[in-house]
Amino acid sequence: MNLVSTVGEVVAPVFILAAIGFVWVRAGWDYQIEFVTRMAMTLSIPCLIFVALMQTEIDPAALTTLSLAAIVAYAFVTAAMGLLVRMLRLEMRTYLAPLIFGNTGNLGLPLALFAFGEEGLGYAVVIFAIMAIYSFTIGIWMVSGGGSPFKALREPLVWATLLGALFLWRGWTTPDFVTNTLELIGQMAIPLMLITLGVAVARLTPRGLAMPVALSVVKVVVCIGLAWAVGGAFGLPQVAFAVLVLQISTPIAVTSYLLAEKYGADADAVAGLVVFSTLLSVATLPLTLAFVM
Repeated sequence: MNLVSTVGEVVAPVFILAAIGFVWVRAGWDYQIEFVTRMAMTLSIPCLIFVALMQTEIDPAALTTLSLAAIVAYAFVTAAMGLLVRMLRLEMRTYLAPLIFGNTGNLGLPLALFAFGEEGLGYAVVIFAIMAIYSFTIGIWMVSGGGSPFKALREPLVWATLLGALFLWRGWTTPDFVTNTLELIGQMAIPLMLITLGVAVARLTPRGLAMPVALSVVKVVVCIGLAWAVGGAFGLPQVAFAVLVLQISTPIAVTSYLLAEKYGADADAVAGLVVFSTLLSVATLPLTLAFVM
């Protein structure tokens, strides 16, 4: 019962904030999702990442090991999902990227923070940054067939990650007034991302049931299994292992829908994947958390 209560305390705030966004839209109130997303991606999330890395007391060697584990895990997930899409004769441009990239920002960061505190957040931002770089380069190429590998260099969160890693490695800190300012800005990120997730799901119109439900189930099973195997092979400590499994197995990101819409893939099919994988995560994320805590 204690474990159930603990998992509930971790997961409940995540879905309550997402539900606020969902109800907000259903009530007919305006929500400028493009503005909020841009502010989060260019300002609050980079500040959150930089401060989390700068202030973390995690051994840099442990973060390096986790980074390598995350890269290997994503490589295996990419291979597995590529094989699945090919076997089912689905369109690569539409289905491959969504089945690889999870919602490591909107869901992964708050879950890691609530479950494992600042240590968990420190690990989670590293995996989130790796996923974001992968998504902004190879991911865009998957969807559009012409993504530039240098696009990621224009993303503030990439530079925030590199700068935060440098400060961590050198043991540097910013002046208190700068740190307090960046920390305050970064505190906007998690509630903004969760509310925006609820807004985005409320606005999506999925088409059909069987395919998105089946693929959502396959994705979470494969991702948990591969992340679990990779984490064990790298001998990650308990918190790092748990965060890796949680991050890799998060549901399909809303950004997958936005990319499909932008680059002419089947956005309706991706919308179904986002909606049903997010709904499925209401059950799978608490269960996964219960096993890794």
